[in-house]
Amino acid sequence: MNLYDIIKKPVITEKSELQRRENNVYTFIVDKRANKIEIRKAVESIFGVKVEEVNTLTVKPELKRYGMRVYKTKFVKKAMVKVKDGDKINLFPEV
Repeated sequence: MNLYDIIKKPVITEKSELQRRENNVYTFIVDKRANKIEIRKAVESIFGVKVEEVNTLTVKPELKRYGMRVYKTKFVKKAMVKVKDGDKINLFPEV
């Protein structure tokens, strides 16, 4: 699997921003087949930082309703990556 295929996108929510500021933990949506070792290598090579810890979780599909329609949300795998103190990932580079 290509390193750039493992990390799909960053998660930008109030909770993830709070963890980023206080604990230096970044949250990403990753490929569901990726393991912690692959995620660590991808983050270290793409962003050029030293990773201390990787935690993963899966968000299972749930039923949603839109009027009379019922549909399922998609299966998502998230990775919380703690980087070394002093390192920083620039998620939105200046244009």
